[in-house]
Amino acid sequence: MLSHRAKAEFFEHGFLVLPSFYSAADVLTMRRAFSRLERRARKLDVTGTVDGSLFVVDRRSDLVRIERIVWCGAAEPSLAELGRTPRLVRAMAQLLEAPVVDQLINQAHVKRPGDEVAFSYHQDSYHRRYGTDLFHDVNGRGSFVQALTAIDPMGPDNGGLWLIPESHRKGHISTPDGRLPDASFDEESAVPVVLEPGDTLLLSPFTIHGSDENRGGHPRRLFINGFCCPDANRREYHGAGTGLRLRVFESDDALARSYDQVSA
Repeated sequence: MLSHRAKAEFFEHGFLVLPSFYSAADVLTMRRAFSRLERRARKLDVTGTVDGSLFVVDRRSDLVRIERIVWCGAAEPSLAELGRTPRLVRAMAQLLEAPVVDQLINQAHVKRPGDEVAFSYHQDSYHRRYGTDLFHDVNGRGSFVQALTAIDPMGPDNGGLWLIPESHRKGHISTPDGRLPDASFDEESAVPVVLEPGDTLLLSPFTIHGSDENRGGHPRRLFINGFCCPDANRREYHGAGTGLRLRVFESDDALARSYDQVSA
């Protein structure tokens, strides 16, 4: 369970790093699964579904850029299991303040040196369809939390994330294509997120973040899982539908007691 202090830090800064959240054995399982997914991806010429997972790829001559692998746990069941491990789901439930949560995201992100995969500064709220009828902020705090787990050491040299602390206080910034207007944030205030394998970053949907291409000497792979409050989402996601419903505790009272114990 997250401590009261950890929860407060998340809501104050818009993110929280949980060191060694996954064990070395879990990370090894993830690495092996990611390697098998990458081998499948390199055989594809275009984006397509393989064994229930959507491989979003871009073939450039003999190079295959892997943009993401959506609902990766369908093709690799160990990733489905690790993506909803009880420790993670309980943490999500605490931050969403809900006895049940809906899983929307179970993705593998891969950056290999030289593949030029990069993501401009953005808010995840855009991809959740905030500001439309497809998503409603039912708890007033974003109603969505994303967990990003490092498979490899991650830093600014190999395409790691940069984020802007406290940018979640701006709320959702409307944009037609996901790219934030230059005047809406100060890139100079961005800080690098440095993670070791097994570390997990919890991120508010409003926290502004992005990443450069991998210019380092080793891969940057992230295992990403996202959860929302019940009844917040109405969008259909590949593999998840409108959300895979996960019950955290048997009753609302049990969840409340757990909050009280952690906060004491």
